[in-house]
Amino acid sequence: MKQILQDLSLAEIRALVGAAGEKPFRAVQLAEGIAQGKKISEMPVSAALRSHLLAEYEDEPVRVRETFVSADGTKKFLFELADGNLIEGVLMRYKYGNTQCVSTQVGCRMGCKFCASTLGGRLRDLTAGEILGQILVINRLEGGRAGDRAVTNVVLMGSGEPFDNYDNVVRFLRNLTSPDGLGMSARNISLSTCGLVPEMRKFAGEGIPLNLTVSLHAVTDEERARTMPIANRYKIADILQACAEYFERTGRRYIFEYSLIEGENADEAHARALAALLKGKPCHVNLIRLNEVKERSLKGTDEKTAYRFLGVLEREGISATLRRSMGSDIGGACGQLRAKFLS
Repeated sequence: MKQILQDLSLAEIRALVGAAGEKPFRAVQLAEGIAQGKKISEMPVSAALRSHLLAEYEDEPVRVRETFVSADGTKKFLFELADGNLIEGVLMRYKYGNTQCVSTQVGCRMGCKFCASTLGGRLRDLTAGEILGQILVINRLEGGRAGDRAVTNVVLMGSGEPFDNYDNVVRFLRNLTSPDGLGMSARNISLSTCGLVPEMRKFAGEGIPLNLTVSLHAVTDEERARTMPIANRYKIADILQACAEYFERTGRRYIFEYSLIEGENADEAHARALAALLKGKPCHVNLIRLNEVKERSLKGTDEKTAYRFLGVLEREGISATLRRSMGSDIGGACGQLRAKFLS
């Protein structure tokens, strides 16, 4: 596989253009072309530079192979990478804008038992440009431009554990938020981790104050380990401390995702225990009715149970919401679409 032009910052593009003997304004043309989601073969540069780039870089590192549209307007995309690997993403429409969920790895090795992304393990990490490329291609398809984006928010909640691909994800975030590219505010970006504590602490010092979201899904380490193998390495107390450090460094409250699993973690006793665990902390709880994965035995709760759980948290003074289920008719959970095509 060739290199990925979308990996590069503007400074690196300038160096590339200079090394090719081209005038400096060509770097701006390339950066603008990237932000517009163009392939190298479409960019308005000299024939010599285009030929040079196509010899070294992928013309189209990410392309849409299939699109599925839900009754609620959610779109699910199956992306094909230049090496033939498949990843997926989702575009969700809200009153405040359009949120795109992106993948950070081909597959995942975290092994969470409620997630389809882990079924085949991790094949490889995505480069920064492959993560960014998912946004660029959808922003273009939806009629957006760099200064008027159709994709207004981004969540790193697709296939893969972002902090298991730390360097590429940080480079992607810097390129995404750069005023030379799409210029997205970090406040419009959410990153979801299963709780890799050393990386959480390291990221607090990166100067990218995004919305840090942690997949909690349990109130004790023993219960968490039943569905999340990472709990055998990092305890809930370690995660809470890392979250506190993130708040201290960034001033941004953190978010806990809690998937309601029937017979596992969704009764009122668990709700009270969760409230006690988080009481007084600058956090928000995002309750999720589990998207069932046919290869797994776990079941989601009914709506009544979910709202009862939410009510307990609210009465205990915990900021919480129940996430609206979107795209369930098109396999909205991460990893489901890729698993279907690979089966």
